[in-house]
Amino acid sequence: MKKKQNIVPLKDLNLTDRFLFDEVLEDRETYQDVLSIIFGRDISLLDQPQTEKELRVSPLIRSIRMDVFAMSEEQSIYNTEMQNTRKTDLAKRSRYYQSLIDTNLLEPGVPNYNILNQSFVIIIMTFDLFGYGKYVYTFENRCKEVPECSLGDGTTKIFISTKGKNADEVSEEFIEFLKYVEHTTEVTANQAKSERVRRVHERVCKVKVNEEIGVKYMQAWEEKYYEREEGREEGRIEGREEGRMNTLVSLVCRKLAKGMEAMAIADMLEEEEDVIQDICDVAKRYAPEYDIESITEELLFDPDEESDDDKESQQ
Repeated sequence: MKKKQNIVPLKDLNLTDRFLFDEVLEDRETYQDVLSIIFGRDISLLDQPQTEKELRVSPLIRSIRMDVFAMSEEQSIYNTEMQNTRKTDLAKRSRYYQSLIDTNLLEPGVPNYNILNQSFVIIIMTFDLFGYGKYVYTFENRCKEVPECSLGDGTTKIFISTKGKNADEVSEEFIEFLKYVEHTTEVTANQAKSERVRRVHERVCKVKVNEEIGVKYMQAWEEKYYEREEGREEGRIEGREEGRMNTLVSLVCRKLAKGMEAMAIADMLEEEEDVIQDICDVAKRYAPEYDIESITEELLFDPDEESDDDKESQQ
């Protein structure tokens, strides 16, 4: 029997864990402190931050689920994501996030695009996505021919790397915060000079000893665990089905090569005639080479079944 993977205790999590990150930044004052550290100026939020906020424009279009989302008193939108796994689609993911944020800012029938809020998509990463050794990579739309000419569309994408090396270009507080993100401990917090970092630590401590949040963490972990197990089991079942079909196709093709008909093949293999007939119909299009893999793939393909991307787009 396969041993169940051990859960990392809530008390041992770092802020690089999305669950802890969301729970901690759900607090308005804490998110304000984090944004103020990132931007180097005081930022006051209008409302309580929303975590795991889902944005959707249509059941037929893929939705997104944002880690932490809030609006400032200046009406600016802030979406902050934690990313501890290197993915090649982060740049285009930020583009998609930005587009759905904008779509949800305008009510139907409003013709004035100038009322779109200034928005910031912030992705905190435990790796250097671009490889230039920077703590911060800030992207705005500018003219290629005239670099000093900004498009002024009010959108900014900020990628923050905990692996930066340009300490002389960012604040000491910023570096202390990123160090705390990776090593969310009492020791790291006490070493920090920043009052904001220490306040973030106070919030972390409250989250980690909260029994209700502890139960929520266990439930979330178990749900993901069983989803992974179900996925593996489905894969094993599909693998067995594909293997059986591959073997059957191979046998049928051998008989077809000898000039046998579907009825005789079904009788010899003790299989349902309609099953063998379906295989024969497909296989004859591949004669005389009989590409077993292609025939099997065509037989197993269900045009009415949704692809994984189709399913995700409706979630």
